[in-house]
Amino acid sequence: MHSVHFDEVYQPAEDTFLLLEAALAEAGLEDRAIEIGCGRALISRQLAGRVRRLVATDINPFAVQMAAEYGLQVIRADLFQGIRGRFDLVLFNPPYLPTADEERAKGWINLALDGGPDGRKTILRFLDGLKEHLHPGGRALLLISSLSGLEEVKQMACKAGLCAQVVCSERYFFERLMVLRLRVAHE
Repeated sequence: MHSVHFDEVYQPAEDTFLLLEAALAEAGLEDRAIEIGCGRALISRQLAGRVRRLVATDINPFAVQMAAEYGLQVIRADLFQGIRGRFDLVLFNPPYLPTADEERAKGWINLALDGGPDGRKTILRFLDGLKEHLHPGGRALLLISSLSGLEEVKQMACKAGLCAQVVCSERYFFERLMVLRLRVAHE
C-alpha cells in the first residue's frame, strides 16, 4: 500500500486534528458528505462509517491515489470543479497561511500550503463555489488561521451568501486555528 510519494501529500498536523474533531461532532448518519482537499484522507477515513455517503477529493494525484488505496470514493478535482450534486456536510482544510513568492514549495505539496499573499486565495474560491453545493440546511466546516484574518473570511462568506460562526479553536504559539461552520444565509 502507498506506492505514492509521501512527501508530495500533506502530513496531518494540528489543523487536521482540529477539523477532524469538529467534523466528528458535526457529522450525522444521514449526511451526504464531501471532503475537499483530503490529503492523506485521515478525516475521510474517520467519517466514512459515520455518514450516509462520503466523497473525498483532492487536486493532488498522489493524494487521490492514497485515498483510493484506503478504499474511499475519491475524485481528482480542483475544489468544486467537476463536482455535481449537493451535500449536507462539506469539509475543507485549505491552504490558509500567507505565502510570499520565495516561500512557495516545489511540486504538488505547494497546493496544500500556499494560501497566496493574504492566506485567502483558495478560501475565496471555495466560498464562491460552496453555496451551490449545499443541500438546504447543509453546512460546511472550514479551517482557517488567525493569520488569514477571521473578520476578512467572515466578510467574504457574507458576500458569497453564507453565514459563518466559529465552532472551535485552538491557540498555537504564532496563530489561532479556528473551524468555521458555514450555512446559506436566509434559508
